[in-house]
Amino acid sequence: MTESIYTFGTSEHQQFLADQTRELLEFGKRFPWPGGGASYLRDDGSPWPGQGLEAYETGRFAHAYALGSFLSIPSKDEARRLCVASLLGFTTGALHDRRHGGWYTSVLASGTPQEGKACYAHAFVLLGASSALLAHVPGAKALLDDALDIYERHFWDAAEHMPFDTWDTSFETLDDYRGVNASMHSVEAFLAVSDATDDPLYRNRAGAIINRVLNFARTMHWRIPEHFDSQWTPAPEYNADRKQDQFKPYGSTPGHGLEWARLIAQWALNAYAHHEISLTQRDEYVRSCEHLFERAVADGWNADGQPGFIYTVGWDGSPVIHDRMHWTLAEGINTTAVLYRLTGKEQYAEFYATLWRYADQYVIDHKQGSWHHQLDANNRPIGTVWPGKPDIYHALQATLIPTFDTPELGTSIATVLSRR
Repeated sequence: MTESIYTFGTSEHQQFLADQTRELLEFGKRFPWPGGGASYLRDDGSPWPGQGLEAYETGRFAHAYALGSFLSIPSKDEARRLCVASLLGFTTGALHDRRHGGWYTSVLASGTPQEGKACYAHAFVLLGASSALLAHVPGAKALLDDALDIYERHFWDAAEHMPFDTWDTSFETLDDYRGVNASMHSVEAFLAVSDATDDPLYRNRAGAIINRVLNFARTMHWRIPEHFDSQWTPAPEYNADRKQDQFKPYGSTPGHGLEWARLIAQWALNAYAHHEISLTQRDEYVRSCEHLFERAVADGWNADGQPGFIYTVGWDGSPVIHDRMHWTLAEGINTTAVLYRLTGKEQYAEFYATLWRYADQYVIDHKQGSWHHQLDANNRPIGTVWPGKPDIYHALQATLIPTFDTPELGTSIATVLSRR
């Protein structure tokens, strides 16, 4: 195999990306949950009912197969059917709380909903519905309108210009915790909604969140604090006794630095295109993305002498959790591609090839399909945090964003593909 298969922009690499896109969409198509929604998937792509029904996974699959419908993978009609199957989990399925509104974070295999309502999950309802809207999926517009109303009433803190994180099931008691993981996926969802509906409100809200997070990052040597109290004061020791928490791990997460950098670049290009920031400001935001990227790579890549991005580091940059998560690699690929397009610096093209070479050697499962979701410090597949292969969302986007031309980088994925 020649190196050109990993080299940004070559015809061989474009074919490699296209093959990966098709393989991922074929792998994930067994997800439908009876009655609507997305099953968690095993290593071979078969449904894993015992893991229950997750709202965020359901939104991700709706988004993925909306993208598949634009690409006619598996076919246009089948991709739309799969998108509908996912959205049913939010409309008539078990995830919809008909009494209090909104969506349960998850439903156990027994059919019992998990207590509480999470911003993280609702952000993926917005993402899935906005992508489905562009794909002209029946029911997507009504779902998006409902989701925006729920988010407006319960998750947008107008005083702080940041999201609330978690409520009880009835939306009566708000948890004191605030977090930038839900904020990050709210930015992703807001940008998608703004593009899909041509409403600048959500782009402006994304910008408000981004400016707040960049201020946090600048004071922490470009490591983004993850956890906060109700006044948005950083809580750096949060979960120090539960360092491997699935959604709220202790310390700094290099993968989130990479993901934020990609989303900030997207917003800055979009805001500039709409004459909301100047060219100088746009370039300053891109430089901030480079700072975030540089810190994430310095902290996370080969941090323990083995290739790959480690999961988390302490506030001095020392490794905490050495496992490698597939989503971190996917976001590294995306952000490296974006920064190469925007800056033309060869260091990004070289690192981009390095990341795909690593993906092909360790992360892509050439036997059963998709990507291993978690590797140990020696790059062997494990499942302590992410058993199985729950979804295709991160990996799929890593096969698509690198194909975007520079003018497309300021636009959400579904909008780019719908325009093509």
